[in-house]
Amino acid sequence: MIKSDTGCTISDIFCEFDEEPIGTASLAQVHRARLRESGEEVAVKLQHPSLAEWVPLDLGLTRFALKNIKLFFPNYPMDWLSEEMELSLPLELDFEEEAKNIYRVREHFKAIPNTALVIPKVIWAKKRILVLEYLRGYRIDDLQSLDRAGISRDEVSASLAYIFNEMIFGKNAPLHCDPHHGNLAIRPNKTRARPNFDIILYDHGLYRDIPLTTRRSYAKLWLAVLDGDEERMRMHASQVAGITNEQFPLFASAITGRDFLALKKSVSSSRSDAEKEHIAAAMADGMLSQLVQLLAHVPRIILLILKTNDLTRSLDESLQTSSGPERSFLIMAHYCSRAVYEEEQEVISQNGGPLAPRNFISMTNALFSFYRIKLRLIIYEFYLWISGGSC
Repeated sequence: MIKSDTGCTISDIFCEFDEEPIGTASLAQVHRARLRESGEEVAVKLQHPSLAEWVPLDLGLTRFALKNIKLFFPNYPMDWLSEEMELSLPLELDFEEEAKNIYRVREHFKAIPNTALVIPKVIWAKKRILVLEYLRGYRIDDLQSLDRAGISRDEVSASLAYIFNEMIFGKNAPLHCDPHHGNLAIRPNKTRARPNFDIILYDHGLYRDIPLTTRRSYAKLWLAVLDGDEERMRMHASQVAGITNEQFPLFASAITGRDFLALKKSVSSSRSDAEKEHIAAAMADGMLSQLVQLLAHVPRIILLILKTNDLTRSLDESLQTSSGPERSFLIMAHYCSRAVYEEEQEVISQNGGPLAPRNFISMTNALFSFYRIKLRLIIYEFYLWISGGSC
């Protein structure tokens, strides 16, 4: 494949090439190698050679199977899944598109100070071959290695929250939609004291752009969730995903991963074993069917945001942090309030500016809300720092 796609043999390009892949997935495998010209150690991502030939057949069979599932099991409409696959798979099979995603996310986070995020740089890309800077680290669930390296799991959790909330709520930010355990690694970084690690993000084939109106409505929805304001939750759930009052309790559980009754108390509290068991029992008792029906009518971008949220929640829980989810929710609140504040600024600038009497109160309220949350986050993180409260 390398010969047919580049006109060169493996030995023409690489002075070292490990035949045993360091990672294998359904679409591709990754090999460690060393460039002959520069001597640089690289990761070579190779698409499985016959994949492109079989994908149209696979998509057709998937479409056929899911339509028939709907005929026999009308409570499980899955057409949306085949539609999403038909959109996503061609993009994931084009490694030149993946390279564009890498360039874009690197450029976006370059402007953000003190981020722990590291993206391997692109050396070169072809449609079926991607050569990247070789970066390695510990798996995020390798807690012993993190502890031995003196890396705080609480700080890793917070850094993940900063990174993915920026992707979801940051203006023009690209969203990585597949942040599972195999697509991240943590490596020590001794060049700075805090954080003393990098978070390496791999596999940039599945990205989406969230429309600005959706970002802002989703931010307002989460602020309502964090405030425990059910009336506002219902209003913004309708705006962001067309959710009815009947559907709302299930949708609220889907976006938060929490029992709806727990949301009425405090979403930032840790999930108890009893709550997890209650959700599992509800799933077995028919809630799964209701959830599938609900998701079939939710905008596709919301489904991908929910997927990203669910995966990052799983990453966070695998870290087994000492401080619980409160800090992560404060970080989310910061990004949500920033998105709302930016919207308010735009509206005010289009309607006479901040000094116009009708705008002054709105601007003051938005400013107060944003800095109130920002100050809470600063105080909370300062407290953790002086108390040494991060594990």
